[in-house]
Amino acid sequence: MPTKSVKKIDIGSLNLKEHVISINRVTKVVKGGKNMSFAALIVIGDPQAKVVGFGTGKAREVPSAIKKGMEAAKRNLRRVNVFEHTIMHAVLGRFGSGQVLLKPASPGTGVIAGGPVRAVMQAAGVPNVLTKSIGSHNPHNVIRATLDALDQLRDKHEVSDMRGIPVEKLG
Repeated sequence: MPTKSVKKIDIGSLNLKEHVISINRVTKVVKGGKNMSFAALIVIGDPQAKVVGFGTGKAREVPSAIKKGMEAAKRNLRRVNVFEHTIMHAVLGRFGSGQVLLKPASPGTGVIAGGPVRAVMQAAGVPNVLTKSIGSHNPHNVIRATLDALDQLRDKHEVSDMRGIPVEKLG
């Protein structure tokens, strides 16, 4: 598969919205007792610009863990290719033992998804899509599988350049 050229996304011009997917309390047992901290999984995106990213943050308090997760998500933004009201074609994203199937939907269907997949789709600005999460239900794996599926979507111009044919000839 050809390598995809990554363009730097200017976050100053974006209207980013955050979704907190999960907050996990983690404990480290040490000689002096237990050290508690919090791990946060965050998805951010701009639905108008079709940009989405995710990040994790870990800190002693929940607000600072969320802030760290948001900073990590801002460094991990990517564009999503959306066709008018839905995605171009069905794709299967994989990460670890988690798989996410994304299928195009007709206008008015909405986002038929649960939990982490719904947050990613709404943050990415995909108004109509059908999804199915297969395998692992771990939110980290599901989010990464969803983003893998979204990365597989290609723009018409990108496909025509790869195939060496004009855009009008594409079906």
